Amino acid sequence: MRDELTCFLDTQLKLADFAGDVSNNGLQVEGSPEVRKVLFAVDGCQDIFTQAADMHCDFIFVHHGISWGGGIKRWVGSDARRFATLFKNDISLYAAHLPLDAHEDFGNNAVLCRYAGISEREKFFRYAGVEIGFAGMLETPLTLAALAKQVSSPLGGAYLLRGDAGKLCRKAAVVSGGGGIDSIYAALDAQCDVLITGEMEHIMHHAALECGVAVIALGHYASETTGPRALMAHVQKNFPQLETVFAESPTGL
Repeated sequence: MRDELTCFLDTQLKLADFAGDVSNNGLQVEGSPEVRKVLFAVDGCQDIFTQAADMHCDFIFVHHGISWGGGIKRWVGSDARRFATLFKNDISLYAAHLPLDAHEDFGNNAVLCRYAGISEREKFFRYAGVEIGFAGMLETPLTLAALAKQVSSPLGGAYLLRGDAGKLCRKAAVVSGGGGIDSIYAALDAQCDVLITGEMEHIMHHAALECGVAVIALGHYASETTGPRALMAHVQKNFPQLETVFAESPTGL
């Protein structure tokens, strides 16, 4: 079941299309070949690994894994504790970074587009050689404040605005997590009224105001709970024999 689930995820997430991603996407830690319970989360961290062990999960899916680029060079400190928890409990760890951002159905940005009511969706914002976001027309034009309320409501209702709250928005760009200042300029080039994203970095403030692109920042963590939850439902549909659970470990950022 572990290998079957891994192959399914590799195929569904189209990992082969993301060679430029610094995340080592796919199975990062190999645990039990038998899988009965799968935990989905945003971050591969000690809190999530402990929750998985406490809930007797066999497999973890996260958006942010624990192997990046050249990987971990020393198995000490917090890294040692993380791996010890996984290995002692025979838990597999699977990570998908950009593939989960970009997926057209259950990706972070696709779900945010549905929350925002974006139609006529087009790919948007090239990063590491692939387009990971979307831009499109709002089905119903909304003021910036109304759009922020609508898109943030399924995520708990928290958001940060840059721009006139009364501005009427017709076209929106979506980049979950942290698109940075480049996402502001990309939204401007795409003639979008607003950028819906996760983080509002200091460097983005003046650029957004001067370009006239409003920003709705939902929080990096909150904006990237969307994909893991949607993928969890997709896995449950295709593997009804598996038990699935989403685990929270919010950063407030």
